[in-house]
Amino acid sequence: MSTLARSERLAARAKETPLPPLENGDHLDQKTFHERYEAMPEGTRAELIGGIVYMASPTKRRHGRHHLQATRWLGDYEEATPGTVGFDNTSNILGDDSEPQPDLCLLIASGKGGQTRDEDDYIVGAPELIVEIASSSESIDLHKKKSDYERAGVREYVVVALRQNRVFWFVSRNGSFEELALGGDGIYRSERFPGLWLDSATLLRLDAPRIREVLQQGLATPEHDDFVKQLAAK
Repeated sequence: MSTLARSERLAARAKETPLPPLENGDHLDQKTFHERYEAMPEGTRAELIGGIVYMASPTKRRHGRHHLQATRWLGDYEEATPGTVGFDNTSNILGDDSEPQPDLCLLIASGKGGQTRDEDDYIVGAPELIVEIASSSESIDLHKKKSDYERAGVREYVVVALRQNRVFWFVSRNGSFEELALGGDGIYRSERFPGLWLDSATLLRLDAPRIREVLQQGLATPEHDDFVKQLAAK
């Protein structure tokens, strides 16, 4: 939504009965949450997870550094894989009681067979892959949010759990999340996005050259080449 359109919408609402501001812990349905969220001041970040409102706490240095490396990793994959689209801190409308704002997500474009659609410039439906950088939010990301993503049909879910110094990678099988097996070489290999490889230990220690090296190995595989061709043919 453009800044002008948003301003016009907020001005029109101001003439009506003011909407209550979002508060941490509110119990709302998705439509009510969305309406109130749009009326909040610019810069507000909130999520609806399992019908409960969660307001973002300040982001600390460690979260910011790992977020940057994960963003570069997904961005490099997107650039090498036409037909995939990455997003940073973008609201996802998943259902009647769920509108999270994940740190990162990667999806297959709707015209290429993806499972999301665009409505009013929002992502509607479950992205194929979501990444969360978790520190203070770890208990939410690994439980309530994980349940929402699982129920909505997210295909793969990665949690960089900073307090545990561990990366969790879940894949959806028969509608339920299972942990993806780590390769004997310490590398995770995405099942939904061929060539999306990650050495989780190097991400945890912020070894950017090694993160890129491992990803380039994945991008050089025949599986990734076949995936690119499949997307191009759609």
